[in-house]
Amino acid sequence: MASKDRDRRSPFPVRVVEYRLDGRDEDTLYRLITTICDPDQTPAAELAALYHQRWEIENTLDEIKTHQGGRQLVLRSQYPDGIEQEIYGFLLVHRALRDVMHQAACEAGLDPDRISFTHALNAARRHVTAQAALSPFTTHTSTDAHHL
Repeated sequence: MASKDRDRRSPFPVRVVEYRLDGRDEDTLYRLITTICDPDQTPAAELAALYHQRWEIENTLDEIKTHQGGRQLVLRSQYPDGIEQEIYGFLLVHRALRDVMHQAACEAGLDPDRISFTHALNAARRHVTAQAALSPFTTHTSTDAHHL
């Protein structure tokens, strides 16, 4: 720490954990800085795994806000209950899409994390849009209506 910095702040000890991710580029070295200094309290491998999992939620939020909701996402409801309902709707669609992705990956023998959310979302949008093009009012004749 530079002498000027030492005068401005009280330094505190940190622990630096260096690690590589299995199945990734072995040349990439990751460094995690933490205030958990006791390796007996939390081993380095556990810290590295937890930090990696922490970024999973960031990716999920990105999928919902940026890709699923779009760049100009605006919640339309003017009341708290309606906003809550819209948010639940986004979360349910995300969960359903991730479930379909997981099932498809398992059937293909792939790691679900390797399936593109954006591609799956676009495929779902194409499918739902095609289904929405069919109107129930145009598929039945008036004589068929009483059989429904």
